[in-house]
Amino acid sequence: MTAAARPAAAPSADVPPADALPIRRVHLSAAGVSLVIDASGDRMPAIVHWGRELGTLTAQDAATLTEIAGPAIPHNTIDVPLRVGILPQLADGWVGTPGISGARADGSAFSPLLTVRDLRVESSVGADGAADAAGSVADEPAAAADGTRTAATDGFCETGAAHVEIDLADASVGIAVRLDVEMLASGLVRVRAALTDTTEAATPGHDGARAPYVLEALTPMLPIPLDATELLDFGGRWTRERTPQRSPLVTGTHLRENRRGRTGPDAAHVLHAGTAGFGFRHGEIWAVHTAFSGDHRHLAERSSRGVQLLGGGELLLPGEGRLEPGGAYETPWLYGAHASDGLDGIARRFHTHLRSRPQHVDAQRPVTLNVWEAVYFDHDLERLKDLADRAAALGVERFVLDDGWFGSRRDDTSGLGDWVVSDEVWPDGLTPLIEHVTGLGMQFGLWFEPEMVNEDSDVARAHPEWIMAPSPDRQPEESRSQQVLNLAIPEAFEHVHSQMRAILAENDIAYIKWDHNRDLIEAATRTTGAAATHAQTLALYRLLNALKEEFPDLEIESCSSGGARVDLGVLERTDRVWVSDCIDPLERQLMNRWTAQLIPLELMGTHIASGASHTTGRLHSLSFRAASALFGHLGIEWDLAHASAQEMDELRAWIALYKAQRELLLTGEYVRADRGEDSLWVYGVVSAERDRALYELAAVGRADVAPIGSVRLPGLDPARRYRVRPLVVGEAPAGLYWPAWAREGASTPTDRIHPGISADPLVEAVELPGSLLVEAGVAAPIMYPESAVLLEVTAV
Repeated sequence: MTAAARPAAAPSADVPPADALPIRRVHLSAAGVSLVIDASGDRMPAIVHWGRELGTLTAQDAATLTEIAGPAIPHNTIDVPLRVGILPQLADGWVGTPGISGARADGSAFSPLLTVRDLRVESSVGADGAADAAGSVADEPAAAADGTRTAATDGFCETGAAHVEIDLADASVGIAVRLDVEMLASGLVRVRAALTDTTEAATPGHDGARAPYVLEALTPMLPIPLDATELLDFGGRWTRERTPQRSPLVTGTHLRENRRGRTGPDAAHVLHAGTAGFGFRHGEIWAVHTAFSGDHRHLAERSSRGVQLLGGGELLLPGEGRLEPGGAYETPWLYGAHASDGLDGIARRFHTHLRSRPQHVDAQRPVTLNVWEAVYFDHDLERLKDLADRAAALGVERFVLDDGWFGSRRDDTSGLGDWVVSDEVWPDGLTPLIEHVTGLGMQFGLWFEPEMVNEDSDVARAHPEWIMAPSPDRQPEESRSQQVLNLAIPEAFEHVHSQMRAILAENDIAYIKWDHNRDLIEAATRTTGAAATHAQTLALYRLLNALKEEFPDLEIESCSSGGARVDLGVLERTDRVWVSDCIDPLERQLMNRWTAQLIPLELMGTHIASGASHTTGRLHSLSFRAASALFGHLGIEWDLAHASAQEMDELRAWIALYKAQRELLLTGEYVRADRGEDSLWVYGVVSAERDRALYELAAVGRADVAPIGSVRLPGLDPARRYRVRPLVVGEAPAGLYWPAWAREGASTPTDRIHPGISADPLVEAVELPGSLLVEAGVAAPIMYPESAVLLEVTAV
């Protein structure tokens, strides 16, 4: 089995030990973060510092840092200082979670002693990506990301954003490992490992071949100091994804396993460890994210030896890590983020990285109408054309046709896997609708669920062996009346690929909503019974890559029972995620708030719901629904034929506001205020120049005090002056009472409540120093629960 995009090299046993290598220590530094790697001695490489920037170091400084970081030796432990490497190993005395878990089929090689055979620094990197070229660095200067050069002398290399490759091996057991450690320009660190079985296949008729190596887990780890005492990660469920959960970091292992065959609604998302009480704007935090869309895990571990680690990797099912001679397995990237300014600092690093990628979307994200909650499976050309007309009149820029256009798909029990336009529903094909939509100046998008199949489908009847199942005689339990199509089977892959390619080639389709509506249960190759979740995930990536290569302008949304598959693996190949199938604005306030901990707003599909939520039954004003969707890639999920003229006018005003603020919203820095009183959430986006900002004040609950004090506006420049404008779009929310500072002609000393107070005109703006807005704030309005207002801030 080979999972590697590039196989790990098999180092020769004749390569000199680490102390004879040109480089033994590396200091990488970018965006206020330093990472120091020590590969000295005949030992596993270790990270001796990951955190705040250290400044310029000499070779002697780096050597001394390694020395002073070495722990004392307590009683009743191994008789040498404990060394915990990037892949912690039992051979070094580590008794916690091992970096490598596996053995040969006969039980041997369970505890390799990996040592460094080569170390290379690749320092010609792009804006925030992998190195462009490889090469060992000895006394040659190393190029930093900004183009400066720093010499590698006395076995020490210091540079900026760069990529370090380290080859390790234990020739006695036939195992080689390549470690990739990269400092990105954003200050993110990412690590991956590739393990190769270096034994040779047995010659026919001869004995002596080793038993196959069976890898159970390959888990890179990043060290964190004992200052980190609290954990934050996420749980959730369908329609309430990414629910935060805090816990103390105590002795033992905090292990989060995702066994759904896809990133689940209850996935860890980002695992944070930080100083006590860390918040959005304060506290030192270290965090990790496993960038993989299949089974995976995150862990935080505290050892009685005074060591704390964060780690993660793919979760391999039994047999998925079996390597034949010469076979290799490569982990997904484990991303690490450090910040000294709280959760917003962690989010900023991920956002900066994602925005630096060459394939990242631009800020002109088209306002989208998805018709699912308007028509469901009832596809009628004239009704859909009418919805398109109404959408175009509002300023909508993309129209998406959801489930029900193909095969026998009249409901969710039939047709999945047959990606051909239904002659029954669309006798003239999709062309009449597409031409109508594009004729109105909108893009056209289409729904697919490529990894799924109904048993009642032409493809399942023709090829039942393509359905993932533990044996030829037994199917997994159905979920949503569907099974999983095994894309690791080349013929099944080509069936889906060719049908999708034909639809895209024959029609003017700018966007795909790519769904995935069930977990993978007993996901195996049916003919063999072997687990195939790993292979299925890689096949998904290949299919996405192929379609992107064939249709480079195609935009793809990752939708997975709503917001399940949200990870940096799938986002290397897609252009946004659907945050949740729940677009109840109160629920979306929570889910948007925490989805943005990993990804920037332009990658988050946030739609304005109908008045009555289809998943919770709650009723909400249009102003709250629209305000909750504003901070993201805006869309509408509503039967516009049922909207009143007043609602259409207000909706048009919200879309106009979004377009006016789109550049700011989708390029600026996302900020969230810390408030001890948690019924009013304050968040916003501040421009890179800190000359503009838009904040939302969202009442998500009912406080036990009234009024609820002042709101501070994070992210502004304390040294500048700003004009603050209270902003209400359309009809003011019921129960909204602005304090005197926000009302024209009002004054706090003479203010009196009166029946018409809510109708008082708002001030054009008030001018205040940034220091006051950041540190003292302005008095909050009185608001009913489940309502929101905006503050527009502009530098003077």
